[in-house]
Amino acid sequence: MRGVSRVPAYVVMQPTTLCNLDCVYCYLPLRAQDRRMPVEVARAVATDANAWAARDRFSVVWHGGEPLAAGRDHLGALMAPFGPAVEQHVQTNATLLDDAWCEFFAARGVRVSVSVDGPEELNTSRVSRAGRPAYDRIARGIATLRRHGQSFAALCVVGDPRPGVAARLYEYFLELGCDTLGVNIEEREGVNERPNSHDPESVRAFWAELVAAWRADPRIHVRELEWSLRYLGAVLDGTSGDLLPAELDPIPTVGHDGAVVLLSPELAGFRDPEHGDFSSGNVLHTPLSSLLAEPGRTSWVPEFLTGVEACRDTCAYFGFCGGGHAANRYFEHGRFDGTETEHCRNSKINLLEGVLDHVRHP
Repeated sequence: MRGVSRVPAYVVMQPTTLCNLDCVYCYLPLRAQDRRMPVEVARAVATDANAWAARDRFSVVWHGGEPLAAGRDHLGALMAPFGPAVEQHVQTNATLLDDAWCEFFAARGVRVSVSVDGPEELNTSRVSRAGRPAYDRIARGIATLRRHGQSFAALCVVGDPRPGVAARLYEYFLELGCDTLGVNIEEREGVNERPNSHDPESVRAFWAELVAAWRADPRIHVRELEWSLRYLGAVLDGTSGDLLPAELDPIPTVGHDGAVVLLSPELAGFRDPEHGDFSSGNVLHTPLSSLLAEPGRTSWVPEFLTGVEACRDTCAYFGFCGGGHAANRYFEHGRFDGTETEHCRNSKINLLEGVLDHVRHP
């Protein structure tokens, strides 16, 4: 059975629960509230993060709510305890970006990723609290990044994966100027209970079309496609068994109050009658490294690992995805030891099959 590593590759930090947008598919339960992370929480995490970064590459990802809603002074104070060896990333909706924020990022070497779902006609789920389209504000923020010469990644959520959409998306992101693109098909998790079941042929055609567009002009690193092709190459070489790490990355998410949730950031802020708030403890009381020393003591983690092994035993795609995500299992099945989810079908199975369709019929 695969276990959970005691040393993460990165930690997700929630500087505030507040978001100034109200995206239709958002999973966050407290995005209308401004609960800010005390600096003491960041200091507690930095003690371990600095030690990990001294031995290997390590990152801190400041992520939602909207990190910029915490303000420059407060976000700067939260970042300050982390040493220069720690890579710092921020995931932002770009609506608050201005010259001062770009100077802030440049001075600290912060890597920026922007959430934007493509051109205006495909960006309709990203709206303000009043329900108004946010695209113009997002575009202005991205233009500010570009004016400052700030490189950035993009993260795109796709609610309607079908032929015709992928090519338009890729054309848009080429013009946008990002260097890396992540494509997430909308997931049913957290407070987002919208159905995420799609016609599998349409989803496969979406991914196949995206591969074709990317191969025609591969200036952007597309996360999902590059991993798929790497996996397929390893299958042909007979080395696919070497791709999955021996242990799962714990992906610790540190909430605004210091509570730590493992394996799936999307579980933070929720409660379950059996498992409580899903947390493994709090960094204000116990060092993060100690909380990671025995992940199996967290009540739901053994149930999740049982589900991972069930995937290994029953799913031909296990070597590609490694068993899926805890939050998708929980929010789709109501428990952690289920196997295939709609997320699996959309973003793993049909992704790989779509890439194969392109290889077969370029």
